[in-house]
Amino acid sequence: MDRPAAGASYQRFPRVRIRELKHDLARFELRDTDASMANALRRVMIAEVPTVAIDLVEIEVNSSVLNDEFIAHRLGLIPLTSAAAMGMRFSRDCDACDGDGSCEYCSVEFHLSARADSDQTLEVTSADLRSTDHKVVPVDQARAYQQALSGADPFDSATTADQRGILIVKLRRGQELRLRAIARKGIGKDHAKWSPAATVTFMYEPEIRINEELMDTLTLDEKTSFVESSPTKVFDIDPNTHQVVVVDAEAYTYDDEVIKKADAMGKPGLVEITAKEDSFIFTVETTGAITPYELIMNAITVLKQKLDAVRLQDDDGDLGELGAHLGGG
Repeated sequence: MDRPAAGASYQRFPRVRIRELKHDLARFELRDTDASMANALRRVMIAEVPTVAIDLVEIEVNSSVLNDEFIAHRLGLIPLTSAAAMGMRFSRDCDACDGDGSCEYCSVEFHLSARADSDQTLEVTSADLRSTDHKVVPVDQARAYQQALSGADPFDSATTADQRGILIVKLRRGQELRLRAIARKGIGKDHAKWSPAATVTFMYEPEIRINEELMDTLTLDEKTSFVESSPTKVFDIDPNTHQVVVVDAEAYTYDDEVIKKADAMGKPGLVEITAKEDSFIFTVETTGAITPYELIMNAITVLKQKLDAVRLQDDDGDLGELGAHLGGG
């Protein structure tokens, strides 16, 4: 295996282009880098970008049908707005409260008190949680507040769902739930409740080349059969020229169906599909704890911190000895 000369640089300059950006969804391109960097960014977004989630629950009264542990678990999975999480301290590192996680620098306190006094079933939801910090509240409360400010239709189904909140437990007449909860900063690597990502995926950008000479030898019916062999709408037939054209290369799912179809028609090489090894298309969906833009930027910050830590180790000489060993020195 050929090795680079001493002092050779691997430095690259990745580029990012945002394609779509919504309050809970983002699509962007990552170019001029390799799969290791793309996957590192994906893993950091899923497991190492911090958020705030309920981590300690003290049940004062619980006469519902669910036991204390069940309710505590459901509370932990309620996404909380976490825009301020990057500036908070981890409770284990907080010197203001000796690590017990009960101070303004590393935690947020919540209270819930609900009692059913009528024959109608009472639904206790995240909308009943009361926070001591207006910056950290259940995501549905924050959205309902924003919708109210924007004058959204109160009878709209999405608005109604946000106003109801996330169901915690149902109470019948005479049943009561009263508790205190502490939310702390954490990362998805420790528990999934701290992960800000619902899904983070990336795919290689496909490059599709049609052999026009071979394609011209097909009849219109054969071209139609070829186009329809793709499970997704990658190809179409131009109504004017009757030529097969690529309408959406990124819809290709690397299923090889069109290649198999070309082989079955006795036309191998009719289409050539390769993956660009330095170009990736990301799709990011969040839980609402932070916006997709904040997730991407925070992930880049965390990844940079990890790379800086590696560079500091290299300055200490630890990685230099490893490099010399791998290089045969």
